[in-house]
Amino acid sequence: MESIESADVDTQHSVRVFSSAARWLTEQVGQEIRRETGMWQIHYEMLSWLAEAPEGQLGLTRLARRMGISTSRLSHLVDRTREHGWVERVPDPVSRRIVLARLTGAGRDALRAAAPLQLACVRSHFLDRLTPAQVEQLREISEALIGPVDHHDEGVGADSEYAERSA
Repeated sequence: MESIESADVDTQHSVRVFSSAARWLTEQVGQEIRRETGMWQIHYEMLSWLAEAPEGQLGLTRLARRMGISTSRLSHLVDRTREHGWVERVPDPVSRRIVLARLTGAGRDALRAAAPLQLACVRSHFLDRLTPAQVEQLREISEALIGPVDHHDEGVGADSEYAERSA
């Protein structure tokens, strides 16, 4: 049997620790938010991405990419949040082939109500345990993994969403 290099063992350990830490944080914050607001953490995250987008809307493909989930999973999440009145599906005004998720007034209200608790949970379970330099390193590492998210150069029309599909 081939021997495992110690660097490989260290690398595998690092990946496992990172994965465990990400799941632990999501679980801790998610449980508290769910218990206090009735909102799932992933719904909060989706509403937050929409709130930051121009006109409170994003194409489903782009939103799924931002969240790091499949478009089919996102579609299910959109349907669940529609049941609460937080999000609606609307056709793209430029290309009817593209569906946008749009944050509703009720969604903004729900997000606004949950935001202080979410921030307090993230601070206590995460940010307060890291130095500002570590937080910056984490952002850089995360962007190296999933790519940067530019909040200012975000179109909602066919140009941005269709370009993603064609690429």
